[in-house]
Amino acid sequence: MTRKLIEQTALAACSLVTLGDDTINHILRDTAQALRANSVQVLVANAEDLARMSPSDPKYDRLKLTVDRLQGIAGDMENVASLPSPVGRTLYESVRPNGIRIRKASVPFGVIGIIYEARPNVTFDVFSLCLKSGNACVLKGGSDADCSNRALAAIIHKVLEQYNVNPAVCTLLPPGREAATELLNACGLVDLIIPRGSASLIKHVREHARVPVIETGAGICHTYFDKDGDKEKGQAIVTNAKTRRVSVCNTLDCLIIHKDRLPDLPYICQKLQEHNVIIYADSEAFAALAGHYPAEWLEKATEDSFGIEFLDYKMSIRTVSSLEEALAHIARYSSKHSESIVSESAEAARLFLQSVDAACVFANVSTSFTDGAQFGFGAEIGISTQKLHARGPMSLPELTTYKYIIEGDGQIRP
Repeated sequence: MTRKLIEQTALAACSLVTLGDDTINHILRDTAQALRANSVQVLVANAEDLARMSPSDPKYDRLKLTVDRLQGIAGDMENVASLPSPVGRTLYESVRPNGIRIRKASVPFGVIGIIYEARPNVTFDVFSLCLKSGNACVLKGGSDADCSNRALAAIIHKVLEQYNVNPAVCTLLPPGREAATELLNACGLVDLIIPRGSASLIKHVREHARVPVIETGAGICHTYFDKDGDKEKGQAIVTNAKTRRVSVCNTLDCLIIHKDRLPDLPYICQKLQEHNVIIYADSEAFAALAGHYPAEWLEKATEDSFGIEFLDYKMSIRTVSSLEEALAHIARYSSKHSESIVSESAEAARLFLQSVDAACVFANVSTSFTDGAQFGFGAEIGISTQKLHARGPMSLPELTTYKYIIEGDGQIRP
């Protein structure tokens, strides 16, 4: 059954080349409007999923849809519609001495498979980005979000049918593991697979896929408060990066602080206690916070407290004696997702931005901004933490590859 669905998507992908960009934009805008019009039904379906998950589960926030979040999802889809098409761009062109004209042009991948967990927003994000870039998509959501995903897919399919577009260009597979296995082995049918979820999901996809994979998602994010850091900026950035949404991959996991600024640590962490953030502090940071931070939320760190993507109201703190020591800590524990420095020293910021090996590196900015929409890309299909083909927020240009178009007038090679 799953194989048949994937085959139908591969066949339907061929029809997308006949869709003009104006038609695609109309489909996306109408789908956004249909989401708003059917928000009650979507929230009812989402409530069924939420009822099966404990609110204490870190994935609960990712799973939860609200009226505001649905408005944001619809808005992102409209933003994608407003962007120029990434297809058909001339990336390179030349005329050879023999008169042959060579042009390198962007083209869709064809069929993109997405494996994701309790993130129903991914259903709409992926559809909008794939359709705009001329790709069909095969969606393999988790069982946690199955009711929500099916409600969203039904809205997409209804709009596609109104435009006489084969709904198989956006296929939602069954939530079981068997469907994931079939997708990972769909050689010749699926051109690319992108996993969205936990480190364990990404690891499973990487180790079992026979289809090319782009890794996204896992974020172990640090913020380094330098000896020349501004404590007001530091408090705002740390609070925002840690507490804005703890279940997303750009959330702060570890604060690194220069030992000379330990007296300012209670102020920097002051607002974290409003969110009951548990802090795992090394001995120096623990001593600086003792008596200034609620004892029930302050624990002594072990080596196991570092290199963790908490996805929860938890954070570790490491004290260092230099920028070089901070860089060494990041190099050891980073997942190469998002890293930030808080410093008024232009030289320290320059060295940090130059030295840190990550997809997104910030100076005096919250890591919460690692997001395709925040970068002005409309939306994202994920944050790539690898270096081949794409890195950072993957949006429309990253969902295309290219081909060479060669034209002549009867030339032959001697």
